Amino acid sequence: MSTFTFVSAGESHGPQLTIIVTGMPAGVTLDRDRINRDLARRQHGYGRGGRMKIEHDEADIVAGIRGGETLGSPIAIVIRNRDFDNWRGAMDPWSIDADEAAKRRVHAPRPGHVDLAGGMKYDRRDLRDVLERASARETASRVAAGAMAKELLRRFNIEIRSGIVSVGGAGDPEYSPTWDELMSVNDESPLRAVNRDHESAMVAEVDRAKEAGETLGGTIVAAARGVPVGLGSYVQWTEKLDGRIAQAIMSIHAVKAVAIGDGVAASRRIGSEVHDAIYFDDERRYHRATNRAGGLEGGVTNGQDVVVRAFMKPISTLRRGLPSVDIESREAHRSQWERSDVTAVPACGVVCEAMLAIVLAAAMREKFGGDSLNEMRRNYDAYLAQLQRF
Repeated sequence: MSTFTFVSAGESHGPQLTIIVTGMPAGVTLDRDRINRDLARRQHGYGRGGRMKIEHDEADIVAGIRGGETLGSPIAIVIRNRDFDNWRGAMDPWSIDADEAAKRRVHAPRPGHVDLAGGMKYDRRDLRDVLERASARETASRVAAGAMAKELLRRFNIEIRSGIVSVGGAGDPEYSPTWDELMSVNDESPLRAVNRDHESAMVAEVDRAKEAGETLGGTIVAAARGVPVGLGSYVQWTEKLDGRIAQAIMSIHAVKAVAIGDGVAASRRIGSEVHDAIYFDDERRYHRATNRAGGLEGGVTNGQDVVVRAFMKPISTLRRGLPSVDIESREAHRSQWERSDVTAVPACGVVCEAMLAIVLAAAMREKFGGDSLNEMRRNYDAYLAQLQRF
């Protein structure tokens, strides 16, 4: 069965991130500038930390393409960590300096992070062995893989956008933006806010948190337009596409809740205010006037925009630290801190786009198969013709 997937490797302060993408058909022309633009978008946002001043992420594709066109074989991508030069003594894969390693050692786990559970699971007494891979630096790998998925989806006129509807207590976490509003989000604005009238209040929230040594979360809406009817399936729980999307979004660092469409808000309403009435005419065929379901019914896409809402908690690394325990002495100890963001909600939106693109690309590959883009396109066109006869 054809599908689209990726695997990544690399530590936050190691030499590089390495991504292997499989399932991309042959014949897809890639746009290098567009791929790197997504990586730059992930690094943007008010409240980001000092790491963003060091890294200027670029995807170096070293296998699977020729002349900018995919070959049908696995695609290998490298993103080099420029900060590795400052960490070589502690993070070199083969030889580390004992003094440097001791200086960088983490022994007081951060509440809210996987430091303690990871150290116990993998029997690592230096918790840096855990946090280096658990770091949100890994999301650069997802954005690179997601950029590949977007390149494929564009060949079928599927576009993906995101925007921020709240940061901390500012904004409206239940706001449902239209596609046009998401298209109008300014990626160069401080927090990529959907409602620009809320952005100054969001910025003020970040400033207050920074002054207090705190961190902030927020709410992101991501959507895909042009998704055909029939991706996913209702016949097995593992094939329900809303479940797959929710898992993908929940796997993003610090995301603690996901809603499809109106989601949580729908639970407070009566049925007639939740379900999207169906209409038919010769021009628009089957259509709906609302999209409260977020483009999915019974785990299957229904032809409307696929809409996902992600709720991100505050980042776990606080400058002032939280009560913790030294794992060697087992004495009380403040959790350790090294440079961190105050908030990464705008970046999380870009990662949400990537993960949504990856799930949709996998569903498209499973539905339409094909070793080449031309073969996949023929299958897709035949399916659209079938839908027109229904």
